[in-house]
Order: sequence, then C-alpha cells, then structure tokens
Amino acid sequence: MLSQAGDPGLGPKLGSAWISPSTGGILPALPALRDLLPRGGLARGSVVAIAEFGLLCLALAAGASADGAWCAIAGVPEAGVLAAVGLGLDADRTLIVPDPGPSWPQVVASLLDGCELVLLRPPSRAPAVVQRRLEASLRRAGGVLLVAGEWPGAQLCLRVGRQQWTGLGDGHGRLRACRAEVTADGRGEAARTRTRWLWLPAEDGRVAAVDPADLSLAEAPFAGDPPRLQAVGAG
Repeated sequence: MLSQAGDPGLGPKLGSAWISPSTGGILPALPALRDLLPRGGLARGSVVAIAEFGLLCLALAAGASADGAWCAIAGVPEAGVLAAVGLGLDADRTLIVPDPGPSWPQVVASLLDGCELVLLRPPSRAPAVVQRRLEASLRRAGGVLLVAGEWPGAQLCLRVGRQQWTGLGDGHGRLRACRAEVTADGRGEAARTRTRWLWLPAEDGRVAAVDPADLSLAEAPFAGDPPRLQAVGAG
C-alpha cells in the first residue's frame, strides 16, 4: 500500500534515513538503464534531471526501490504508480506527496532525510539559494534527487528524443509499445554523452533495451507523436 507522507505510523522516520542493502556510493538501476549511467547506477548525493515527467522517471526510481530503498514522489499527482509497481517499485516503501504546497523545499528536505531517493517535480523553478540548500541536504543524507524538469548544475541529465509507437497499422489497431531514443550527459564522469534505444514501455509494460536487430528500424525518420487514427464512417 502506498503511504501518504505524514501519516502516523507509515514510512521511515524522517530525519533518519534507512539505508538499502546496495553497496558503495551507488543506488542500483534497472538493467535496461545501466548503460546510460556513468557507473551503472545512480550516484548517491547527486541530482539527476529528466527533461519531463514520464515512464523514464518511474523506471529510474524503480531500480532503487526494488533493491529495498525507501522512495518518495513529490509534486506529481498523476504519477502512474501502478505502472511503476510493474517496473519493480515497492509500493510499501514509497511515500507520495501529491502537492507539497508553497513550502515544497522544506517538504523535500524532510523527504531527503528519510528516503534514499526522492522524485520531485518542482511547482516552479527553484531559486539558486534553494537549490544549494537542497543539494547540501542531499549530500548529507547520501540519497539521490530525481528532478522532472530543469535543475541547473545537475550531475546527470536525461531526455527522451525520437519515439515510435508500435501496434497501429494504417489507422487501426492498438498502441502496444513505444521505442524511444534516450540521451544522457552531464558533468564530471557523466560528461560523455550516451545514447540508447529503449522500449518505454515494451509490450509487457516493462522497460527494456531495444534489440540490435531492430535498430535499423529505430533509426528511420519518424515523428514523436503516436500515429493518428483514421475516421471511419458508419455503414
């Protein structure tokens, strides 16, 4: 069951982070994402910015959650948690704050004290002083802050580029899967740009690497939006 942050008796004790079994300074990632990350996982104490909220954000959180980490999702009331559970996110170790309100920096700082990974969509661009304070809290706690949106100075930035949906023929059928080009770059050890083709999602709802045999199709030009359905007249 998902926990609403602030419910008595639910979730970790904020201010005393529970540490997952993962070793070293890395939180684990799903296998399909590891080639995009400098050390195959999420570096503790780092900010990871994803251009916009979507399945990629949930997939990044799911790897750490499946390993036993407490996670929080703040500022994303429409988060498809059921989809994240299918990726491996542990609903019993996930705190949800749909609307952190105008004091969202304080809310996020508290979540960073009690969770190893926090997925945040800021309601507005954070002033530089707020960013510095949250980054200091992050380093002290040794967690990871995933930001859906802009975060100047983030150690790692990921974005979804070209996309191709499968399942629709000539205006009929059902959308089944999405093949997407994901690019990662950043600062320090993440300075080298990495690009991978992923299923976001695959037909079974999971995130997976695109088979090399399909790359020739994936590299063909296409639009990022799903194909349009054709209108069919009655009779």
